[in-house]
Amino acid sequence: MPETHVNRCSWPTKDEQYLTYHDQEWGRPVHDDDRLFEQLVLEGAQAGLSWITILKRRHHYKRVFCQYDVVTLAAFTEHDIAAALQDKGIIRNRLKVQSVVNNAAKFIDVQQEFGSFDAYIWGFVDGVTIVNKFEKNANIPAQTELSARIAKDLKKRGFKFVGPIGMYAYMQSIGMVNDHLTSCFCYSECC
Repeated sequence: MPETHVNRCSWPTKDEQYLTYHDQEWGRPVHDDDRLFEQLVLEGAQAGLSWITILKRRHHYKRVFCQYDVVTLAAFTEHDIAAALQDKGIIRNRLKVQSVVNNAAKFIDVQQEFGSFDAYIWGFVDGVTIVNKFEKNANIPAQTELSARIAKDLKKRGFKFVGPIGMYAYMQSIGMVNDHLTSCFCYSECC
């Protein structure tokens, strides 16, 4: 159970799942392609919704989308997509579900070109986390020039639901950028 008396960013509510995500995942560098794909799926699903809405459904996404096996997902048929859309555990938006299938195929393309998705995505920051020094949530941008450049490149490669705002959230979630507030106990742990 997360400690409630420590200094942390103000955005997670007192919800235990939210606090655990903040304390143990958000802002910590991820280099595993399976986790990188999972987070790409979740950020795409979150478009237009709150993060907690998706976080509460995370285990359903993993189940519905075959433990994020990109080879299996890239081979999904219309029948598989229709079956996924019947599952009440996920956000049942056809375009978002189709984007998971599409993005799985594009993810494989990137892996083949760069050796791993990790090498591709972390190449935008030369493998080093960008460490910001924000004292207030109001100072944290929704997007940056870099997130726009990543979004543009991903879109050029055929990815869907990868806009500049979503890509900045993705960068934060996989630790490409450390946007923990300087007063947060995670700030120095993620650097």
